[in-house]
Amino acid sequence: MALVLVVLAVAGCGTDASSDAVATEIVPSTLKSSMSVAFVRHAESLGNTSGLLDTSTPGPGLSPVGEQQAAELAHAVAGEGFDCVYASTMVRTQATAERVAETLNVQVEVLPGLREIEAGEFEGQPEESAVRNYLAAPMRWLHGDLDARIPGSVDGHEFDRRFDDAMSTIHDAGCIKPIVVSHGGAVMVWTLMNAENADPDLLEDGLENTSRVDIEGAPHDWRLTSWKGREIE
Repeated sequence: MALVLVVLAVAGCGTDASSDAVATEIVPSTLKSSMSVAFVRHAESLGNTSGLLDTSTPGPGLSPVGEQQAAELAHAVAGEGFDCVYASTMVRTQATAERVAETLNVQVEVLPGLREIEAGEFEGQPEESAVRNYLAAPMRWLHGDLDARIPGSVDGHEFDRRFDDAMSTIHDAGCIKPIVVSHGGAVMVWTLMNAENADPDLLEDGLENTSRVDIEGAPHDWRLTSWKGREIE
C-alpha cells in the first residue's frame, strides 16, 4: 500500500468589565513556527511480500529487501539536517525509522496517530483485488465527505483527528525538520486532505516503499512541496 483553532475567552464580573476581562491572544497560523516535514513510507515489510492487506498493529517486520532499503534511506537523508525522527506504533515503521535515527544520532519517537488506515472488513484480503474497496471511503474524504466509513474501520473525522493530533505533537516538541516514517495510505490521504495546494488525483500516484512526500507549514496550515521527488507548486 500507498485549522488552527483559536479560542477567545472573555470572562467578566462586577461593573467594570474592562478590568475583569480575560482574553487569550489570537495567534494567526502564519505566526506559528513552521516545520519542513518529510513523510516517508516504511521500507518493504513481510506483509508487503505476502500480497495481502495487512494494517494490524504491531504487524510484521521488514523483509530482507526492506532492511536494505532502510539502510539506503538512512544514507540518503543523512546530510539533510533532520532534527527529529517519528514512527507509528507498527513494527515496519519503527524498524525503518531506527536506521535513520542511528545515522542522525537521535531517538525514534512513536506516535499512535501515525498508524496506517485500518482496512476493516478488507483486512487480510488480496491487496490487488481489495485495495479499491479499501480506498473507496478515503477517496470520498478527499472530496469532503468525512462521514464515509471504511466497513469495520474508521471514518474520515476519526482518521484526520488522530493524524492531526500526531502532527501537533511533533510541532509542539519544537521540531523544525522532522522525518516521519508512516504508511502509504495514511501519508497520501492525510496530506491530500490537509495540504491547501494538494490535488486529490495524486492518490493515483501511489507511494512505493521508502517513497517520500514533503510538506511545510504548521497545524493546521500546510502546503505540499514535493511528491515522490517531484516539486509541487
